[in-house]
Amino acid sequence: MATQVQTTMGGLEWTLLVTLSDFWGGSFFFMEVAVASLPPLTVVVLRVGLAALALNILLPLAGVRMPHGLHVWRAFLVMGILNNLMPFTLIVWGQTHIDSGLASILNATTPLLTVLVAHVLTTDEKATSARMLGVVVGFIGVALMIGPDVLRTFDGSVAGQLAVLGAGVSYAFAGIYGRRFVRMELSPMTTATGQLTASTVIFIPLTLVVDQPWALALPDGWTIGAVIALALFSTVLAYVIYFRILATAGATNLLLVTFLVPVSAILLGTLILGEQLDVRHFTGMALISVGLAVIDGRLRRLCGSPARFKR
Repeated sequence: MATQVQTTMGGLEWTLLVTLSDFWGGSFFFMEVAVASLPPLTVVVLRVGLAALALNILLPLAGVRMPHGLHVWRAFLVMGILNNLMPFTLIVWGQTHIDSGLASILNATTPLLTVLVAHVLTTDEKATSARMLGVVVGFIGVALMIGPDVLRTFDGSVAGQLAVLGAGVSYAFAGIYGRRFVRMELSPMTTATGQLTASTVIFIPLTLVVDQPWALALPDGWTIGAVIALALFSTVLAYVIYFRILATAGATNLLLVTFLVPVSAILLGTLILGEQLDVRHFTGMALISVGLAVIDGRLRRLCGSPARFKR
């Protein structure tokens, strides 16, 4: 029997949502620790490789079998590129130039970018005037955070911020492409395992050529712990919780995690890594949050806006 989706979340759903935001917010912290000792591609291949290994062990124990069709694995490969290879690499590289808190704020623009991509590439998810307003407000926040430096000089900080925004574009395309797995009648966990496995197959030879990991110094215990936490907590367990919330509370409630992830990342970065953000970064985050609330419809419901603005 299908699980009934609740429009109002209970205590369990809220607990899971906060836990998910901690895991995903923690991923920016773990990456910041890892890239201090390891090159970006090595960090990413370890993340997806360990996560793929864990999920391939977990699925048979849960009685789930992976599909064998060539067309399915071709789709896993494309999804792995869009949802893992490109965004993970861009974010990790970006964090060699910017702090984890700022990276998490910029990553929160993914729903804004998804609205634009869905409007262009789909027929059933066209943007309404309210959603476009949310996109505009959100990107004003992004422009405020990046600041006028992008017009004066293209330094490492600007490049790092644009890289994280590029990851959001890749996530947006992945969200649209991933709709085909529903038509294939594949479970979300099967899709997650397939895309991570395909990503690992691509990443291993790429990392061997670019990073030559055999020539790297042995990382310390903090780096090893950060990579393991990144794979098991921020990837494997995060996927399990993500799909549990999606099944019981729905996609609209799940979008709330986008508001919470930067909070976790900023707290970890500030308290442990000693990072600091400017006032304009927090102002930009506030504008992005308002934009997301407009897109999601929560702001309209709170303000009691008339029906003509419905999604």
